[in-house]
Amino acid sequence: MHFTPTERNILRIVQDTLPDCATPYAEIARQTGSTEDDVLALLNKLKAGGQIRRFGATLRHQQAGYGFNAMVAWYVEEGFDVDEVGRVMAKRPEISHCYLRPNCMDWPYDMYTMIHGKSREDCMRVVRDLVEQTGVTQYEILFSIKELKKTSMEYF
Repeated sequence: MHFTPTERNILRIVQDTLPDCATPYAEIARQTGSTEDDVLALLNKLKAGGQIRRFGATLRHQQAGYGFNAMVAWYVEEGFDVDEVGRVMAKRPEISHCYLRPNCMDWPYDMYTMIHGKSREDCMRVVRDLVEQTGVTQYEILFSIKELKKTSMEYF
C-alpha cells in the first residue's frame, strides 16, 4: 500500500501515544498539516480495508495498580464449544487477552488468557469462576515475574 508523506506522518503519530487532549485527531491534523477529516478518513479507510484490525488504548496494568498478572493455559477438551468457552473467558473485565492456539507434543493446552488482578487471590478467583462457568478444568497458571515489553509495533 502506498502512502503520501502526510499519511505516513499521521500513521507515525497514531502508532505511538495519541496526543493527550480533548481533540487528539484535530491535534494530529495540526501536527501534520492536514485536517481532522483527513486523519479520520485515513484511519477509517485502513480499518475498512482490514489493514487496521483494532484501534484502542493500552492499559499499563502494573502502573494502574494491577501488579499481579497470570497467563493461564487451558486445555479445552473435545466436545466443548471452544468458541463459546472463548467468548465466556474474553468477556471478563480482568482478562486482556484470550487466544486459541494449536496444542503440541506434551503441552495439551490450546486456549490462553491473560488475567490481571490487584492480588494473587484476585487472579485465582477469576480462574475458579471460569472453571465454574465453562466446565474447563485442566489448566496451568503462569504468574508474571517481570514485565519485559510493553510497546506497540512501529511501521514508520
